[in-house]
Amino acid sequence: MAEPIGIEIRNLYKIFGPDAAALIDRVRAGMTKTELNQQHHHVLGLNNINMVMPAGRIQVIMGLSGSGKSTLIRHINRLIEPTAGEVLAGGEDVVKMPPEALRDFRRHKTAMVFQKFALLPNRTVLENTGYGLEVQGIPREKRIETSMRWIERVGLKGFEQKYPNQLSGGMQQRVGLARALANDAPILLMDEAFSALDPLIRVDMQSVLLDLQKEIRKTIVFITHDLDEALRLGDAIAILRDGEIIQQGTSQDIVLRPADAYIESFVREVNRGRVIRADAAMAPLPAEGAPQETISGDASLEEAGRMMAERRVTRLAVTDPAHGRPVGVLAMEAIVEAITLRKEVA
Repeated sequence: MAEPIGIEIRNLYKIFGPDAAALIDRVRAGMTKTELNQQHHHVLGLNNINMVMPAGRIQVIMGLSGSGKSTLIRHINRLIEPTAGEVLAGGEDVVKMPPEALRDFRRHKTAMVFQKFALLPNRTVLENTGYGLEVQGIPREKRIETSMRWIERVGLKGFEQKYPNQLSGGMQQRVGLARALANDAPILLMDEAFSALDPLIRVDMQSVLLDLQKEIRKTIVFITHDLDEALRLGDAIAILRDGEIIQQGTSQDIVLRPADAYIESFVREVNRGRVIRADAAMAPLPAEGAPQETISGDASLEEAGRMMAERRVTRLAVTDPAHGRPVGVLAMEAIVEAITLRKEVA
């Protein structure tokens, strides 16, 4: 399996229009999206984007329609040419790649999962899954072996000879995911991949992705307009508005410390118990020692509260997720305060 590679975006700008290069300095000097449109009839798609996406993590990019999130993801594999800036994948600038290197990068280093499934209607599940491998010239026997492995991993064993029109929307998206994974590209780009699915199927696909990520450890860039989806999937989240990043951070950062009123409006109705971790609301270890019952620091407050109820205790020792040693104590009062009083926790 390919080693994951990180992505870094530096000073990225995208202006749509014939004189974009001539207008970039005005945007850098502070010209707004509205001013650019009114004065020059150009559209500012991205405005000075700077991001670091660690290898093997899920980076969610969230925003409403027109925020620039789909424009941004298409810069990673240069389906859209930037007006200015750098897109580094494994330290190599995609923007400067010559045509042959760019084709190789797209073919071997990235894979995409689309909102509209993008399956070939005249090909079976097996043939759709192996399509990228066929383009790469992988022998048929190896293609079938690899495709069948991923078909089984996404829960479609027994459907390999079915055609797309014989599958539900959720099953079609599983095929799209299997096709992307079969290529074994270190970067997986998912643009509103689950947005067209019914709510229950969407949650199921989120679970499938999270379960697979434990095994594949790809660098996943996931685009969504849904905050609950972003909070559930993202190791890190970036929120865009009008082509600019308004806030970046973990789900806890976004929920507990929204950068402005715009983001506060997003997170107001979030179930904080599912987002806040036990180690964010814990108190220091007392001198007399930790409680016997323990919970990992990366568990949610909702999970901690359920454990307390089941075991009839009011305090838990919080352990370091990496080493398992006690690092603090979580009390029921702290859970209630963090969830209901909107106390800012560490």
